Amino acid sequence: MKKLFAQLAIGVAALALATAAQAGETLDRVMDKKAMVVATNSGWPPQSYLDDSNQLVGFDIDVSREIAKRLGVEVSFETPDWATLTGGRWQGRYDLGVGSVTPTKARAQVIDFAGVYYYSPYVYVLHKDSQAKSVADLNGKIIGVETATTSEDYIRRQLEIDAPGLPPVEYKVDPGEVRTFADSMLPFDDLRLGDGVRLDAVIAPEQTALNAIKNGYPLRVLDGEYAFKEPLVVIAEKVDADWTKKVGAIIGEMKEDGTLAALTTKWYGKDYSAD
Repeated sequence: MKKLFAQLAIGVAALALATAAQAGETLDRVMDKKAMVVATNSGWPPQSYLDDSNQLVGFDIDVSREIAKRLGVEVSFETPDWATLTGGRWQGRYDLGVGSVTPTKARAQVIDFAGVYYYSPYVYVLHKDSQAKSVADLNGKIIGVETATTSEDYIRRQLEIDAPGLPPVEYKVDPGEVRTFADSMLPFDDLRLGDGVRLDAVIAPEQTALNAIKNGYPLRVLDGEYAFKEPLVVIAEKVDADWTKKVGAIIGEMKEDGTLAALTTKWYGKDYSAD
């Protein structure tokens, strides 16, 4: 029995040491180096994309720079694939993820949500020549979505957003076929070829759809019909609650002082910072 108690005591001590080693791990690293690495996207305008000078720009980039400024550190960017960005277990490669990530129940198991920084309505996007006038007209049609995103979860009726106060998701369309794409702009590239040529509609964030239309894609948004509305969060690896709390406080300040309203208006033409 004494041997068992001794073994238990050693185990508890080891656990305490491991916990102590983790507490403040990311926060200490960032503040010691005066530098922060942000994981984001490189092909999702206007959230984050490469400009003509091959520099990352966009709403998520500006948000990241503002967080870094308020921390008093420099910021650099990495662009892992979406599964890596949202899958956690970064092993210290990234300090934050600022990639317009939806807080779902599945993701809550592997990453921390530092705070909601804006909201995005998801819309039904059609070719400009489409005769569809309502969501019901899309039943049985070919719908395109970006893979491993909430638009795919929605069209497959598997969407579970992990945020309080949101209305229940209503599934309004019964597609004939779902086609998935590895990048946010690829569904629009197929849809722009013509109504029903490859796709009949795309489900995507309103911000992304309006940006594509602004840049000359012959598309339109189905009037008055949102698929669903989602909050978007800054994410962190599940290793340092102090770091997550620190970043969350900064996001709260940015919302309170109007910075997020100004940045969403700059990039999207309207304020998406409030629910």
